[in-house]
Amino acid sequence: MSRLKEKYTSEVAPAMAEAFKYKSVMQIPKIEKIVLNMGVGEVKDNPKALDNAMRDMGIIAGQKPVATVASKSIAAFKLRDGMKIGCKVTLRGDNMYYFLDKLISIALPRVRDFRGVNPNSFDGHGNYAMGIKEQLMFPEIDYDKIDKIRGMDIIIVTTAQSDEEAKTLLELMGMPFRK
Repeated sequence: MSRLKEKYTSEVAPAMAEAFKYKSVMQIPKIEKIVLNMGVGEVKDNPKALDNAMRDMGIIAGQKPVATVASKSIAAFKLRDGMKIGCKVTLRGDNMYYFLDKLISIALPRVRDFRGVNPNSFDGHGNYAMGIKEQLMFPEIDYDKIDKIRGMDIIIVTTAQSDEEAKTLLELMGMPFRK
């Protein structure tokens, strides 16, 4: 069991129940899944770029990514329907907690001039989305083996009903929000 999962059951869930006065333990919000998404725009010029992006994402997530395809053709972007344009991974269970622990305790502190993540990036339904500019912030990525610095989106999906509940949940889990 990961450190964050133990923290959730022993500290976070009781604190949430007390703060929001839930009548049932099933009302206490929890993290449902984490989705990592990487768009690879240069794939139309360099088909090998998608393989490298998928390799990097697989190393970061600890799970094999799935290629995402364009849903419609856009001539201005030289994009055709069905063309592979990125990759994504959905993490659940222990993998999700391991990734979140790695993100909070190792990767985010490695960012230069880091002052915290944006507290306004909630979607109104209790989900949090953040973008990172480079995959080098994760310790598993070897600087010499990457072909290009790429960013990615990280979406944390919770069962919270409001942004306030989700923010409290993530704060108690250790997410460093900007003051």
